Amino acid sequence: MSDGIGTLALVGGGVMGEAIVKRLLDLGITTAAQVRVAEVSGPRRDALTAGYGFACTPDIADASSGADTILLAVKPQNMSDVFAACDGKLRANQLVVSIAAGVTLKTLTQGLNHHAVVRVMPNTPAQTGQGMSVWTAEPHVTEAQRATVQQILAAVGDELYVAGERYIDMATAINGSGPAYVFLFIEALIDAGVHIGLPRDVAERLALQTVAGSAAYAKQTGLHPAVLRNMVTSPGGTTTEALLALQQQAFPAAIISAVQAAYEKSIALGRDQHA
Repeated sequence: MSDGIGTLALVGGGVMGEAIVKRLLDLGITTAAQVRVAEVSGPRRDALTAGYGFACTPDIADASSGADTILLAVKPQNMSDVFAACDGKLRANQLVVSIAAGVTLKTLTQGLNHHAVVRVMPNTPAQTGQGMSVWTAEPHVTEAQRATVQQILAAVGDELYVAGERYIDMATAINGSGPAYVFLFIEALIDAGVHIGLPRDVAERLALQTVAGSAAYAKQTGLHPAVLRNMVTSPGGTTTEALLALQQQAFPAAIISAVQAAYEKSIALGRDQHA
């Protein structure tokens, strides 16, 4: 077991925070005895204590005070409570990792009065160890602390460091919101199968494995998606007809518009938090 993470404070015991810490436990990177959770919901505290043996408290400052690594997994609108509890109370060598969407490094460092801060954009597949996390860090974050961040994020999937924070907002529109686009596509594919006569359970199985297999194939081959698409598309065949229908419905343009809208919303959330 690595000692890089040390004692861990999870601030916000919601689904994503729990998923990250559960993976750390499963991989032996930390133990329940090293984890302390700050969570305002009494039933949620009880569930985390019963499920994992965590020490839980409603007091953010209490949970954070002795931790080497602090994982902020609260909703952006609740970050002001974290700032009020931690402002000026953190030790210089404590590492703070935030997964709150839209909350900028500037907002975090000013609100916490602390500089060893990392901002991460994870996504929901982290719950199965298949996530994609994009992160950046304040200059005060040491190489050892960066290695700790990589260790945490690698436990829930792939991780990518970016030097410019502007890329975090862009990543939010792809990997952060992206699973919802994929789920909508899967839902539509299943409904389409039912529409043409497939039993729903058959359509669901076909759609899920087709999407999962296609993504795995693209990742394994490293080929450009256009090349892979052309490999499936025979002249005058069924796929050609289907792709033509998608083009006529402006499917690619709709995806671009969706990503642009998510990106602009991420920037707006950051402005609201800093205001």
